[in-house]
Amino acid sequence: MKLFGNLLLLPFFCATDSFADTPLNQLNPAESRGGWQLLFDGRTTDGWRNYQSESVGAGWVVKDGILDRAAKGAGDLITVKQYENFELSLEYRISKGGNSGVLFHVTEDGKKAWHSGPEIQLYDNVNGTGSQKSGWLYELFKPVKPGWAVKAEQQAGIETPEIDDATRPAGEWNQIYVRVSKRQSELALNGVSYFRFRKGDADWDKRVAASKFSKFPQFGKAAKGHICLQDHGNAVAFRNIKVRELNSDGDLPELAEEKLALNGVSAFPELQWEGFESIDDNGKIRKLRPMAITHAGDGSNRLFVGTQRGAIYVFPNDPQAKDAKLFLDIRDQVADWKKNNEEGFLGLAFHPDYQRNGQFFGCYTAAGESRATVVSRFTVSAADANVADAGSEEVLMKIPQPFANHNGGSIVFGHDGYLYIGLGDGGGRNDPLKSGQDLSTLMGSLLRIDVNTKQAGKSYGIPADNPFVQRQGAQPEIYAYGFRNIWRLAVDRRTGLMWAADVGQDLWEEVNIVQRGGNYGWSVREASFAFGNKSLDSNDPLIDPVWEYDHQVGRSITGGCVYRGSRLPELQGAYLYADFVTGRIWALKHDETSGKAIQNFSIATTGIPVMAFGEDEAGEVYYALETADGKGIYRFDRATP
Repeated sequence: MKLFGNLLLLPFFCATDSFADTPLNQLNPAESRGGWQLLFDGRTTDGWRNYQSESVGAGWVVKDGILDRAAKGAGDLITVKQYENFELSLEYRISKGGNSGVLFHVTEDGKKAWHSGPEIQLYDNVNGTGSQKSGWLYELFKPVKPGWAVKAEQQAGIETPEIDDATRPAGEWNQIYVRVSKRQSELALNGVSYFRFRKGDADWDKRVAASKFSKFPQFGKAAKGHICLQDHGNAVAFRNIKVRELNSDGDLPELAEEKLALNGVSAFPELQWEGFESIDDNGKIRKLRPMAITHAGDGSNRLFVGTQRGAIYVFPNDPQAKDAKLFLDIRDQVADWKKNNEEGFLGLAFHPDYQRNGQFFGCYTAAGESRATVVSRFTVSAADANVADAGSEEVLMKIPQPFANHNGGSIVFGHDGYLYIGLGDGGGRNDPLKSGQDLSTLMGSLLRIDVNTKQAGKSYGIPADNPFVQRQGAQPEIYAYGFRNIWRLAVDRRTGLMWAADVGQDLWEEVNIVQRGGNYGWSVREASFAFGNKSLDSNDPLIDPVWEYDHQVGRSITGGCVYRGSRLPELQGAYLYADFVTGRIWALKHDETSGKAIQNFSIATTGIPVMAFGEDEAGEVYYALETADGKGIYRFDRATP
């Protein structure tokens, strides 16, 4: 789980070769829609000139879509236009032992561009001898491990380097992303966030004062200026140079996006949850976190809600419903999410033949010192259809978890009758255990098991057509892999397509349609964008997400359901999803023939955080918010004029 638009895309970058079919030095439709602009067209130096000059130095050569500092006499190259709040993305290729830089907010009142503009170092980290590395803000900022990553590593008992080096060697392409904004600035190299800063605040001024640039009165002071590609005397090349301007307050501009005239309304405003108290024994607020909303498929028109604390409730699917009864209470067995935000009861699914066999399945992180994801079978009580047999638990899988985050935990039955289990990469930052591309571990994968059989000493069976059954060293349960943290899974009840939302790390969130044996890229890429400096060792081709959005739009995706109800025809066939952090909700239309997304609609935001989506027997969709009063189950209604 990932407890940490107007959708738009940052430009594609590649480290060596393209992972996605994005033309060099062009905007794709999503980038155009998102407000990005080209700063380099791949053919000319239009829009550029030399520092304190009206022309471009002869040492800059454009060839094969590359802007190359090829010879002496190039000089520092600056944009004709000045930028205030903006995002910049570009690829660079540095020569062996080479040194260059990208400067921003450059003014032309000093002898050199670096007298005013802070410099993002571009460097050969292997053969260079300087103390400042590629992606560092020269003498000001270097990579910092986030506090959440430090905590996760302490819990897991592992340690990764304090300073990231995500660069690829000299001669290969690297990508720089920088956001310069009044609200907050950030720099990432090859998709890995290095640091954040606020230009002009007390910390910034202190760092400038301690640097060699303090003797230049204009250094780091301008709020607006040119972008500069530095000529440091070494060969360096650039391509895919793109910029997106932000509002004067540093926020993303309002983008043209069609809105559906729908609002979220409380679906069960009178509902009271048996045994739930909003104040704990220490007098602190304890919120209700619904993690799964589903039905039993037995014609009873009941809804079942699994909460993160480990209580499952049942109630009539009636807007006037007043009492949510405890169906199953395993709170003593489930890790308390108040201690670790991403642990707890995470998944609930009813057997396709529940009406006959009374079986349902839960996925949770176990309480106790040894972290583990548990997948269990339960049965309903023979005496009461609204009460589960508390003693019926049969543990099918107990999967050790190295970290307290990235547990995944979403479970669904496919149209094939098999149980699918979404797992995260095991946790931490930058996939420290390299699980995402490792088929020898269950982490970072979507599993597929047969709950109707048992084989080879397991409490479940392995479907014979699972894609990696015959691959040496691979876990046979794996159906697809390359996921960071699936949150959540859904099966389209009409088509059988399986949707998996995958939570990103630093820049991207993604929506995938799962294919048998598919490799979805983590952690050699995040969504369809190259990540870090690890090479792709697998022969399985990478599959692009059907949709992705960047972290200026939202920061943690909550996957939803494909709407197949009848109340709201305008949603028919749309995949509903949200962002946990911003509360934004969307409806994505998908063309089944082409496999492409065709339109993304926004829906009015109700609140935060959006925990989960679910559907009833009729295909009507609900979503859940974290609340202290228990009024967190919502549905969509048409907005009144």
